[in-house]
Amino acid sequence: MLRPILIHPDPRLKKVCDPVSDLSDDLRALADDMLETMYDAPGIGLAAPQIGVMDRLIVLDCAKDEEAGEPPRPLVMFNPEVVAASDEKNVYEEGCLSIPDQFAEVTRPKVVEVTWIDRDGNEQSDTFDGLWATCVQHEIDHLNGKLFIDYLGPMKRQLITRKMQKLKREKARG
Repeated sequence: MLRPILIHPDPRLKKVCDPVSDLSDDLRALADDMLETMYDAPGIGLAAPQIGVMDRLIVLDCAKDEEAGEPPRPLVMFNPEVVAASDEKNVYEEGCLSIPDQFAEVTRPKVVEVTWIDRDGNEQSDTFDGLWATCVQHEIDHLNGKLFIDYLGPMKRQLITRKMQKLKREKARG
């Protein structure tokens, strides 16, 4: 089921999410909804607070290049946490489904090690590099109430926020 994506500024996007203590069928269904919503948007990552759910859950798939014959590699992560990060940095032009059509370069660690619980309740750990590393860090930031525009200077951040306020007013008018 497709879920509506919150648009910045929304107070829920600035809140720290609660850890998932027990995996339920409802949470697994939520993860499925989030993947469907992410692919439909289209995006490469989505965090639960972006659909108004304040749980530590993210989904991502940076490998969905069907034209190149690359199969999707959806990842569902409950309680993801960066446990190690490289000193080497990477700069990517980031965007966000909660901040549509706005992009900016953000510098983050190039390689990160992340631990999480998968949809079956098993603890997982993996190392992510490049776009995957950027994406997983971006989504984990959402769980901590942080947006990619928080890495920008105040002028650029205010400009983007004003554009989003205008977009929300236009959507509200229909």
